[in-house]
Amino acid sequence: MTTNEHTPQRSSRLAGFYKQSLADRLAAVAEWADLSPDDQAVLLGLSGLGPEQADHMIENVIGVYALPFGVATNFQINGEDVLVPMVVEEPSIVAGVSYAAKLARGGGGFTTTADDPVMIGQIQVLDVDNVYAAAGRVWEARERLLEEANCCDRVLVDLGGGARGIELRPLLETPVGPMLIVHLLFDVRDAMGANAINTTAERLAPMIAEITGGRVNLRILSNLADRRKASAECTIPADALATKSADGPAVARAIVEAAAFAVADPYRATTHNKGVMNGMDAVAIATGNDWRALEAGAHAWAARSGQYSSLTEWTLDARGDLHGRLELPVAVGTIGGATRVHPAAQIALRILGTRSASQLAQIMTAVGLAQNLAAIRALATEGIQRGHMSLHARQMAVAAGASGDEVAVVAQRMVEDGIITTQHAADIIDALRRK
Repeated sequence: MTTNEHTPQRSSRLAGFYKQSLADRLAAVAEWADLSPDDQAVLLGLSGLGPEQADHMIENVIGVYALPFGVATNFQINGEDVLVPMVVEEPSIVAGVSYAAKLARGGGGFTTTADDPVMIGQIQVLDVDNVYAAAGRVWEARERLLEEANCCDRVLVDLGGGARGIELRPLLETPVGPMLIVHLLFDVRDAMGANAINTTAERLAPMIAEITGGRVNLRILSNLADRRKASAECTIPADALATKSADGPAVARAIVEAAAFAVADPYRATTHNKGVMNGMDAVAIATGNDWRALEAGAHAWAARSGQYSSLTEWTLDARGDLHGRLELPVAVGTIGGATRVHPAAQIALRILGTRSASQLAQIMTAVGLAQNLAAIRALATEGIQRGHMSLHARQMAVAAGASGDEVAVVAQRMVEDGIITTQHAADIIDALRRK
């Protein structure tokens, strides 16, 4: 991740941020990202995406649905401090990832990398006499195909993107017989890339049909963007993991053991990887990116060996410190689509301080690794429910009918009692209102 407009003087280590009022938190982030009063009004729901604008985004619009917009603190990525916008409805995610980022900060923060933003377009060819012979003819014509591919979007090509190569995948046994799959490798720069890939694949389809003598059926991008991966690593000093009941090295070992469970067992890996995507999806939604494509690519990558397994690796280094690593396909963009239509998505990118898809992919991967650490640390120590349900108490208080100042009082009482249920919240509310 290259240096952006953040300055070294600023720190994402905002101690006590969660204790501040909503207004004070917004003011701090507004100062960080130089948000205007209009920007702040968007985040407060006073303006921004309205029904008329939404009506132009999707079909059959009847309104606008809002989700909480939070900010994760403490992130240091490649030596740079970052505040991370997250849109998510589940309690404990933002708190957990912020705490994990604080732990990683003690070991130097996150180190991240990203591949060039190369996406794959697939063109399906059927009804050829010989799949291998057809593949050979396409290979011989590859330079002509690449030249034609670069005619679709000259602006993208001028920005350094465009066609990078042709690959051929003969599939001899399918439910409908042999077929040839032509892969177009295409650098989409700062776009997610779906429109560019699909347009180019459709343009090449008639040429490929003529070259192969076959019939082209599908021509569409693949969401298994394994040429567009991002990685993140961090080291957590073992001593920083200590709890009231266990020393740091013991917790580090427990985390490694929990991670090994996810490597070996797909049932555990599914929940383990859900923890990774809790963080990455929340950033994708905040920035207007396609979280469904992100999920599909991540889970396909997790199953690339033939068995679904863990996306992350957690090991102990020579000093006994905890080392984590995450690598996966991350096809996201900072131009086009909802990133340029949704006002809050534009503000999220400004909070991040990035206009580069590569930077965004790296930040999201660091968030995924931190979110995974938060979850398995909780599981390996006090259990997931203690922290999660404490943060869930406010939602239960509201669901039981609490309002205004009652919410905090009822939530605190449930935590103190160790009984976090809607019924207990209702009982506390009744007692408060009888006074």
